[in-house]
Amino acid sequence: MTAPLVIFDLDGTLIDTAPDLIDSLNHTIEAVGLAPVTFEDLTHLVGQGVKVMIQRAFELRKAPLDETTAARLFDRYMAHYQAHMPGKSLPYPRVIDCLDQFEAAGMRLAVCTNKSSQLAVQLIEKLGLTHRFATMTCGDTFPYRKPDGRHILGTIERAGGDPATAIMIGDSINDILAAQNAGIPSVAVTFGYSDVAVDTLGPDHVIGGYDELTVELVETLISRETKRAALVR
Repeated sequence: MTAPLVIFDLDGTLIDTAPDLIDSLNHTIEAVGLAPVTFEDLTHLVGQGVKVMIQRAFELRKAPLDETTAARLFDRYMAHYQAHMPGKSLPYPRVIDCLDQFEAAGMRLAVCTNKSSQLAVQLIEKLGLTHRFATMTCGDTFPYRKPDGRHILGTIERAGGDPATAIMIGDSINDILAAQNAGIPSVAVTFGYSDVAVDTLGPDHVIGGYDELTVELVETLISRETKRAALVR
């Protein structure tokens, strides 16, 4: 049997990037006189990349946004975010211990994020985590992205895994829906950037910290999904 593959979302799941997302977004919209956003606003803004985040910030402030301004602000955001990376962004508590346990158990690890590769790859590199993952797929890796299940299935393929022994860890509707669309189990974290309670999104399990994400839990959820799939056939 193929070794289990544990796939992580990035922002709000593996890494707490909120301080830097907010700093860069506020730096960006300051150029056009928009009021700054807060963490409470952020949960409504993130999940579909920088362009959508800027667009949603304008919608939040009920301000019009034309294509020329959007393009200029996108460049401003990217320049600021990259110049300050990794900034205040850090792995969530016990993430490293969790990754160590999975690796010791012979499991493989991957990242599946809607963040652009230009930002995600550099962030993981600067945090010294690149060697941990068999692959990392981003919002521009394929012609599709989460919640499209093909984003996860493509990640599994690139990692040399099998959908029958894969699991998705995430903090948002995009992650949970993508896992459901890919036919794999999901674990939702409560400490991320979802704008609704994650237990309402239909994950297979919910955790409040990485001490709860154990080898035994991953094995149990994968086994349960395998039995459920067998019953459907």
